[in-house]
Amino acid sequence: MMNIINGGSHSDAPIAFQEFMIRPVGAPSFKEALRMGAEVFHNLKKIFHDRGLSTAVGDEGGFAPALKGTEDALDSIIAAIKKAGYEPGKDITIALDCAASEFYKEGIYDYSKFEGPNGAKRDAKAQVEFLKELATKYPIDSIEDGMDEQDWDGWKLLTEELGSKIQLVGDDLFVTNVQFLKKGIDTGCANSILIKVNQIGTLTETLDAIEMAHRNKYTSVTSHRSGETEDSTIADIAVATNSGQIKTGSLSRSDRMAKYNQLLRIEEELGDLARYGR
Repeated sequence: MMNIINGGSHSDAPIAFQEFMIRPVGAPSFKEALRMGAEVFHNLKKIFHDRGLSTAVGDEGGFAPALKGTEDALDSIIAAIKKAGYEPGKDITIALDCAASEFYKEGIYDYSKFEGPNGAKRDAKAQVEFLKELATKYPIDSIEDGMDEQDWDGWKLLTEELGSKIQLVGDDLFVTNVQFLKKGIDTGCANSILIKVNQIGTLTETLDAIEMAHRNKYTSVTSHRSGETEDSTIADIAVATNSGQIKTGSLSRSDRMAKYNQLLRIEEELGDLARYGR
């Protein structure tokens, strides 16, 4: 998952959702997926430049322009995918990190916190409907933290509505903790877990969470943090645990690029044994 637009608390862009990412699902190999991502990233930069928007980047290296809202960001990504010569939904899909806990308060998802006075205010049911509409209109196949970390009823509703169609990733919901993950499995909340090694604190607990997820048919996404270093260990963990997915920012900033470079080295070392995860 390659971050190409930052919003929410990770940038100054007036968009509530924290990350807009692309997934090169049509690539035959990791190196080709990285090339596809680079082409979309630079075409998106040109689109923003031509619109007179900022091409400065946020915490994870994605662009952080003053867009008009969520759909403006998604329309821009679709345009960049097409401009790069790829087919949205076939070659490249879209993933979101809503980080809904950042704008949830007292039962309301308050988009005005980041989007100003015109930002919508939605209850849990309306939030689920909004995400369903986006997933219908755009080639979105993964949504992270679509509901607040304490809104278990909202998570259950979201999973009932979208869980059979797309990946629903719990980050703030599970915090790489097997106790929270077990609760999610037992109650039917989400179908994927975000894995952050320094979130739970030990490698043993991290591996336990991944094993529990896979054993219960949940996918896992090995992830960086918003504040990063050039250490590339998570790239090795993603491969070693057969995660198949890594979320490590954009194709800018050396702390993000270090992980992509390590994955390229691993793929080269494995040779014909390497399998690209989708």
